[in-house]
Amino acid sequence: MDLHAKYPALSDLRQKARKRLPTFVWEFLDSATGEERAKARNRTALDAILFNPSILHGEITPDLTTRLLAETYALPIGIAPVGMSGLMWPGAEFLLAQSAARLGIPYTLSTVAAQTPEEVAPHIGPHAWFQLYPPRDIDIRKDMLARAKRAGFSTLVLTVDLPAASRRERQVRSGLTTPPRLTPRLMWQVAQRPAWALATLRHGMPRMRLIDEYAGNLTGLGSTAHAGYQLRAAPDWDYYKWVRDHWDGPLIIKGVMRAEDAARLETEGADAIWVSNHAGRQFDAAPASISALPAIRAATSLPLVIDSGFETGLDILRAKALGADLVMLGRGFHYALAALGQAGPDHLIDILRKDLEANMGQMGLKTPSDARNALVDH
Repeated sequence: MDLHAKYPALSDLRQKARKRLPTFVWEFLDSATGEERAKARNRTALDAILFNPSILHGEITPDLTTRLLAETYALPIGIAPVGMSGLMWPGAEFLLAQSAARLGIPYTLSTVAAQTPEEVAPHIGPHAWFQLYPPRDIDIRKDMLARAKRAGFSTLVLTVDLPAASRRERQVRSGLTTPPRLTPRLMWQVAQRPAWALATLRHGMPRMRLIDEYAGNLTGLGSTAHAGYQLRAAPDWDYYKWVRDHWDGPLIIKGVMRAEDAARLETEGADAIWVSNHAGRQFDAAPASISALPAIRAATSLPLVIDSGFETGLDILRAKALGADLVMLGRGFHYALAALGQAGPDHLIDILRKDLEANMGQMGLKTPSDARNALVDH
């Protein structure tokens, strides 16, 4: 089957995913927090960025390779960390890591994924990143960092924008708890989605394996305040410095939305900044990530990674035009997995590649970074 004929865009994969996932899983993946204004703001802000097309530039063979932190990636995209990936599709962490390794883009494993670094290690390539939710206990911190390093994760992503659990009301209404408990209500939802049910039956109900090893017997927590929050600190600058001192390798700070924070992180030894409003899942009054990007780009010379709301190759060009080096997608790759299973991530990467090339052709661009020269002033 020609996947591009049936699923030519991420929106098609999203629609298919919704039909294949139980309601409580869909709500976990698709929801944001509050009235979901920040999530909507991400899309609106991206749509407002326009380009001037170009004529008479002849045929162009675009170069999509991207350099970041002394590594070369095949495309200016990567896979963002998503907690409990295995809930969206069984074995998600393995499948995503394999696609990333095969196609030359970075994959980021979450602290609260359904698999441990050691379990994912056989599937990763040279561009594997580990995302750290900051543990409060110093011994747990040291152990997590050591395990990630031994497993082959070359880059550490310290997430700093979750000082407290967000409410995520849609997720709560769905009846989901963390770890998931199959109540009669949820079991009815599962029964209506046989493909997900059978795949989950083969793999077992997902849980946060890494967190479970440290959390003991914490159970029955709410939908958003999972066991990870019981172990997690609200990091400050001293915490950041501790991580910088104890991680031997590139360190990216995720969740930055203020230019002054980016500037200070550069002076304090960070290797890259990850601009993110957590896809609208944490704070509903946050501006769009893309709106925060220009001021952060002006404040620091560090490489910039960005996420939150990106869906198309054109969106990636918008970020590149405003100064981002790499664009990460989280929800999108999980829509693809839920829609097509193992074939999903590769297909989404191909969609994004083709969309990049098509839009670069319209503007006569040789590289994605050249998009800055085609921006419409606004």
